[in-house]
Formats: sequence, structure tokens, C-alpha cells
Amino acid sequence: MQIDILPDLGSVNPQQWDALNPTGNPFLRHAFLHSLERSGCVGADSGWQPCHILLRDDAGELRGAMPLYAKSHSYGEYVFDWAWARAYQGTGQHYYPKLVSAVPFSPVTGPRLLTDGDEASARLLLQAAIQLAADYSSLHVLFPDAPTTDWLAQQDLLIREGLQYHWNNREYRDFDDFLSHFASRKRKQVKRERREAQAEGMQIECLEGADIQPVHWDAMYRFYRATIDSKGAIPYLNRRFFHMLGESMPESCVLFLARQDGDYVAGALNLRGPQGLYGRYWGSLGDFPNLHFELCYYQGIEYCISRGLSRFEAGAQGEHKIARGFLPEKTYSAHWLAHAGFRDAVADFLTRERTGMDMLADDLRTHAPFRQCPPPEFEDQ
Repeated sequence: MQIDILPDLGSVNPQQWDALNPTGNPFLRHAFLHSLERSGCVGADSGWQPCHILLRDDAGELRGAMPLYAKSHSYGEYVFDWAWARAYQGTGQHYYPKLVSAVPFSPVTGPRLLTDGDEASARLLLQAAIQLAADYSSLHVLFPDAPTTDWLAQQDLLIREGLQYHWNNREYRDFDDFLSHFASRKRKQVKRERREAQAEGMQIECLEGADIQPVHWDAMYRFYRATIDSKGAIPYLNRRFFHMLGESMPESCVLFLARQDGDYVAGALNLRGPQGLYGRYWGSLGDFPNLHFELCYYQGIEYCISRGLSRFEAGAQGEHKIARGFLPEKTYSAHWLAHAGFRDAVADFLTRERTGMDMLADDLRTHAPFRQCPPPEFEDQ
């Protein structure tokens, strides 16, 4: 086996890379990751410098891969370690640069050690990553799926838990069937929000695949920037990336757009996988009552029911999702720290943090809108 460290995915055969992603997770597809690179959203100027690890056999065939980035900051990760960085640098050492295995700007769970199912290949990839991390402060594997997390824990990486809010399809016939499981007051609230969102001539469109034209991508980029600018946040993505996404993987793209008086005024971008829908970006050119809930949650739920998709992940954070039928589920990250003393301190912190996270999840589930709350489901992707 041969290990290569690549500064971009341009030389990697897309079919061979995607063959290592049997779940079909759209964020791990060669087209998605390479579009981030080609558009300039990741690279030296972004603080996300690709250093992907590839494992090839003697014939040059790709047998394993690990998406990996050298980071000069902690932006765009959604697993917050700023306090770790301050504490580490307080000892007189440099926390940055660090190594991160993740999908940039995308807090979506999935495999991170892409192999043909061979544990030996996964072990070689992790060994290569840790060996590379010896020149950095640390290695962080963000949002690995449950099997990967369990395996990384067995390799003595520290496991951190987080929470997201996911919707699970329990074979609902339609949206009304879904709402029929709500308590009466919560059901009326959702119906009122949907009426208000679609009032005053607001028209909602669902576009996917080849139906999404360049004009729609331009509109979606405007909405994305409107949200970013209103919050004073960092615009991680550029217009070129949105267009590349539509060109390179149209079958995975789903847009919910709102039109008023003939003009598009708001939209939400989602990516579709074989079993699930993933909400990523939303934006609006004005203040429209409850339109955010309609485009980001209710349209996605209806889409999943009509297409027979099993789950809908509407993005990171947002306890307000609970009232709309999204329940708290655990997410994970795994961490290797070069400094032994700092590792011990972080391990102690994570033990205490997990206790608080469990208590928070239990409390949040009591606020679910269902008449009888379903049991916890910490499902693999």
C-alpha cells in the first residue's frame, strides 16, 4: 500500500473516490469537495488547506481516503474549540495550525475514513493522519458516523458529543398525517405558521435536478449573502461554488424558493442523499412572517414524505426546531492531541460535558410537540 498526501482532488479519479462512499452521502462526493476547491472556497487563502490522505494498492487503485485540512483557525467547523485554543496557547504553545477531517462548512454526519470496508485500510489512514499531526498541535475528526466514532474511540481518540435536531420519517402518508401525531395546540401553531408564510400572494416552488437553472443559483446566492450580511457572519461560499454545485451534481440539489409578485424573494438550498435530505443554506430579501419555517422545515418534511426519504437534517443548532417535529440526536467528534498533559485536561472536560449534554437532551425531548414522544434515535447515517 502507498500513502499519498494531496493538496487538492484534481488528480483523483471521481469514480474511484465515490466508490469509497457507499452510503452516497452527497457531502463526501468528489464533486462536492472538489467544487469547494475549484471555486476557491477552500485553499490557502481560506484557512482550509487541503492535505487529503489517499491509500493506493500496488496497481495504483484507490483503496482508502480521508478528507483532511490544515486549519489556521476554527471557523466553519461547528464543533467549537476556541476555549481549547486559548488554553493551549496560554501554555506558550501554538494551537494553530491543526488538522481537521471534516466537510468544510457542513455539519453533516458521515464516514470520515473512506475505505472498501477493510479495517486494515482504515488503520493505515488513521496512522498516516496522526503521523502528519505530529507536526501540528492536534487532529480533529468532526461529525463521524456512529460506527466510525466507536472505532476511533477504540483507537484512543477522545470523543466529544454534541446535539442536532433531526426529523425522522415514521412512514407518514402525508404532512397532515405527520401533524396528526402532534398535540392539538402545537398542531394549530404549525398550521397557522404555514398559512401566514404563504399569505399575500407568496408562491412556493420546489426545484431539483435539471430544473434548477443559472438564474435560480444566482437568486440562491443573493439569499445566502443577505443572511450572511445581516448577521455580520463570514461568507464562506462564493457565487462560483453555487453554480459549480448545480453543474457537477444536479441530481443531489433541491431548492425551495418563494416568489412574490413574480420575483424570487427567499430560498433554501438542500442536498439529497439516497435516504435523507440535508438542509444547508437559507436567505431572504425581506422580513416575511414564518417564511423561514416554511422553506427550511415544512417544505423539506413534505418532500421527504413524498419521496420516501427516511430523515431530514435541517442544519446545526436551533432548539426552535423541536416545536416543528425535529428531535435532539447526538453528534460526535474525535480528537487526538499531541500534548499529553493537555490531552488529560481535555479528557476530564469531556467527561463533565457529556453528563451535561445527556441532561440537556433529556430535558429538550420533554418539549417535543408529539402527543407521545418517540424514543431516542441516535441513528447512523
